[in-house]
Amino acid sequence: MRYRTRVTAPAALLGTVAALTEAAPAHADPETGTPGPETLGDPVFPGLGNDGYRVCAYDLDLAYDATTRLVDATATLTITTTQELSRLSLDALGLDVHEVLLDGVPAVREQAGAKLRITPAAPLAARTTATVTVTYTADPRSAVTPTAWVPTPDGFAVCPQPDAAHTVFPCNDHPSDKADISCRITVPAGLKGVASGRLVSTEDLGDGRTAYRYQSREPIATEVVQITVGDYVIKERQGPHGLPLRDVVPAARAAALEPALALTPNLVSWIEQRLGAFPFETYGLLPCNNDASNAFDFTGLETQTLTLYKPNFLLQAERSIGSHMMHELVHSYFGNSVSPATWSDLWLNEGHADFYGLLYRYERGWADSLGLTTMEARMKDTYARGDQWRRTSGPVAAPNAADLFDSQRYLGGVLVLYALRRQVGETVFAAIESTFLERFRNASASTDDYIAVASEVSGADQSGFLGDWLYGTKTPRMPGHPDWTVTPASSALRRPQNRTDGHWHDNSATL
Repeated sequence: MRYRTRVTAPAALLGTVAALTEAAPAHADPETGTPGPETLGDPVFPGLGNDGYRVCAYDLDLAYDATTRLVDATATLTITTTQELSRLSLDALGLDVHEVLLDGVPAVREQAGAKLRITPAAPLAARTTATVTVTYTADPRSAVTPTAWVPTPDGFAVCPQPDAAHTVFPCNDHPSDKADISCRITVPAGLKGVASGRLVSTEDLGDGRTAYRYQSREPIATEVVQITVGDYVIKERQGPHGLPLRDVVPAARAAALEPALALTPNLVSWIEQRLGAFPFETYGLLPCNNDASNAFDFTGLETQTLTLYKPNFLLQAERSIGSHMMHELVHSYFGNSVSPATWSDLWLNEGHADFYGLLYRYERGWADSLGLTTMEARMKDTYARGDQWRRTSGPVAAPNAADLFDSQRYLGGVLVLYALRRQVGETVFAAIESTFLERFRNASASTDDYIAVASEVSGADQSGFLGDWLYGTKTPRMPGHPDWTVTPASSALRRPQNRTDGHWHDNSATL
């Protein structure tokens, strides 16, 4: 069998998961229930997420009206409480909420900033399951900030990362609370609706509209959900070991984009040799806007099973796009299958994606943006910048919201992995990678989790070594390269920014 079954949560969470399955009364003592905290305490985005419950599943039902360009939607969340709750909240912003039901009964609701507060008729008991249904209307052209909507001439796509999924659907918007997602998208004639996961049904509604239902086989973090509507052609092909590949392509540009789309099977083969079997049920690309204009100002985003791309980028030659396509593919492993426990752990996603993207480039002898053709040369150049990046962007694993997507999380993260590989050797490094991916598959993992795996697999405590590389204010010595030097930091140099017009750039475009 190519695909493995879904695994349990990390060991640290097993006690909580077991406790949540115990039978409990539907409601708590009115005097003991307390409001759920309206944060999960993320160090970068402290306003994201809500505590007191975990989401088991989202069932989304969206209908797009091509005339009004509005989306009428219902989001049904299956949640499990972790405490007695007199009130709970969802992340929700810019949504015109019409009704909230709790286990089918209307509930009192209040919009407080980006939080939708829901008060049940009686407090919910701890360790019980409940269903929250929110009916609402959304406008993909809304000017709300942040926004995940990417309006296009014939519909929309979504770009939720890092903190904007809740502008598309009410949710617990944090990568530590992954959930199963199903999505029904109803569209008028001439358009298609597509979402993360596999297509499980298509229904002709008899009024010129068609409803498409998608289901995720594995849980998804809200920040990498994809939902899109447009005049698309669905291109299907077979990947390695029978992996179904599907690209969702603007009909007017399908022929021009085919050379880039045809690269995917070989990309998957290459990464599977290094990281193991592809972790999801399908993969493909979504160059979402259907004309020559740019509907968004970033290169790519790793929405699960369907990577969002700027179409014009994919019109370039293979040597110009191949390493970036590998970068986005690697996110299926680091970022999607294993999500960051907090946004401080972003380097695990971006450092790994750039690491393998660069390896792929240099194997082929393609010069990078600096004209360099080997990993060693690129890392020597990056090493020289280390103290400056630590001064302007902070340590690799200690970002803030302003510098979260700076080069320090990308190439700075690559430098950490390169140093670790030199410290333990290539064979042990490969074992660290595979162990980490297997242990935290379909879950979230922290920087401490990665350090623990590195120590366990290498047979030596790596906390001091990796701690210096990840949290130090000075760049440590590179193992095996005592001749490498660091350029003194200067306060006159600016932090390398990767954000433009409200959308996050993928810094791997500079690979």
